[in-house]
Amino acid sequence: MPSPFDPRPADAIVRCGRLLYDRRYLIAAEGNLSVRLADGSFLITPAGACKGVLEASELVEMDLAGGLVGSSAGRPSSEWRMHAELYSLRPDVGAVCHAHPGAATAFACAHVEMPVPLLPEALLVLGDDVPLVPYCTPGTPDLAAALRERAGAAGALLLANHGVVTVGEDLDEAFRRMETVERLAEVALGAALLGGGVRLTRQQQDLVRKPRRS
Repeated sequence: MPSPFDPRPADAIVRCGRLLYDRRYLIAAEGNLSVRLADGSFLITPAGACKGVLEASELVEMDLAGGLVGSSAGRPSSEWRMHAELYSLRPDVGAVCHAHPGAATAFACAHVEMPVPLLPEALLVLGDDVPLVPYCTPGTPDLAAALRERAGAAGALLLANHGVVTVGEDLDEAFRRMETVERLAEVALGAALLGGGVRLTRQQQDLVRKPRRS
């Protein structure tokens, strides 16, 4: 049976869910994904679904107030408020990706902010920092409110004792940011075993950000 939704964003969610599952950035029914649609509503993964075997027909369409749209009859992810909040706060955001990659989630559980200036690529993909959002019970309005104070222009956020959320113009960008957060966390943990990572100086960071011709 064909999906009742626009196949492009629906297919993007299915593809991204399988990539996240294959990389073990989420397991079992962890995580949630969404894409903003042209009319202002958004498609989101259903509650309790394994993202590694998700089908497009299972996705749920919602408005920013939490109402179901069109023929959607499934139960949306309990984290829908977090997605709706990010779309409301950030007109530049077209997709949201929430997962629990192991190394980055270790930083979130230790309440340690990510050392972005360790890697030039992290600066380019993630921006100056990855804010740490204080712990709130998942799926509650409190978490959405906490995001309101931290989201700013960030491409990625650590959720204390919870995981990582990334945003992008589309899911491909949000996924690349998730990958970059996890690689940065892995490198930082490895460098700590060798005595600690040496961050780029302010001048080196400025040179990384400086536009250049290919």
